[in-house]
Amino acid sequence: MKFVDEARIEVSGGRGGNGCASFRREKFIPKGGPDGGDGGRGGSVWAVADRNINTLIDYRYARKHAARNGEHGSGSDCYGAAGDDIVLRVPVGTVVRDEHGGELLADLAADGQRALLAKGGVGGLGNLHFKSSTNRAPRQRTLGEPGEHRYLQLELKVLADVGLLGQPNAGKSSLITAVSNARPKVADYPFTTLQPHLGVVRTSAGQSFVIADVPGLIEGAAEGAGLGPQFLRHLARTGLLLHVIDIAPMDGSDPVAGARAIVAELKKHDPVLHRKPRWIVFNKIDLVPVELRPARLASLVRRLRTKAPVHAVSAATGEGCRELMFAVQRFLDEQGGRPEVAA
Repeated sequence: MKFVDEARIEVSGGRGGNGCASFRREKFIPKGGPDGGDGGRGGSVWAVADRNINTLIDYRYARKHAARNGEHGSGSDCYGAAGDDIVLRVPVGTVVRDEHGGELLADLAADGQRALLAKGGVGGLGNLHFKSSTNRAPRQRTLGEPGEHRYLQLELKVLADVGLLGQPNAGKSSLITAVSNARPKVADYPFTTLQPHLGVVRTSAGQSFVIADVPGLIEGAAEGAGLGPQFLRHLARTGLLLHVIDIAPMDGSDPVAGARAIVAELKKHDPVLHRKPRWIVFNKIDLVPVELRPARLASLVRRLRTKAPVHAVSAATGEGCRELMFAVQRFLDEQGGRPEVAA
């Protein structure tokens, strides 16, 4: 199934039914009085988070969603039936915003969580509500109110505890394959990853966390270059970022310069994401001779001028991956779980 993490829809609540103005007409009951019933309320549009759905593709093609109108009231004190609500099932992690004002309407971060998107209109009153000692034959009634009408933007922010960040071909897909049950495409050319991938890392029988891999970032990403910027929203809920750096690029490029470019693009694109805890993970250490690794790592760390934790791993051989995942689990346990997503 094609991965879709953004959609625009139009929702409309149903109109309330009109109240009725009628009078009781029965044999042997003179001056029966008013008996017009109320109109039914219009149906509402709800959104519900469903863990069995993982994409917004249904709403890419079905853009208009309108609830049914309420039925009109009738005589003999008969009230109109309420219009049926409609429920839009969306993936867990969906954020709903008003397209015009940008107002955050809902953040559906838990399975089964509900949010009202468009409220149905109130039904009108029948003339039985207007009778009094001085107005025994009222002909007044009220009309049903229209339901809410909105244009909405749906965004999916996947629920992950840890996010992988880095340039294309840094080995992020290989790393998530080595440590979790995810199986993204792995190849020796840039932008192999075209959509986010989630994997579950189990560190013990009762402990695990979710790790996310998104398309790589390149210099100029904040201006729209590459694929990464449109998927950075999926890192918004993470508690930790792992900045994966290729320690021995095949094209001979400088790993430190590439890492600094990624950090600069991240800061320009999303300052909140830039302030998240970020560890340095040097990947592909199997390509560096064992005797040269300490000096190579020390030189790169010194040039990066970072105080963040540094790990060296090989996704191809698994070296260092186990130690890295246990360190991540300890960090997440100390933090007490996934933080709230920034609006």
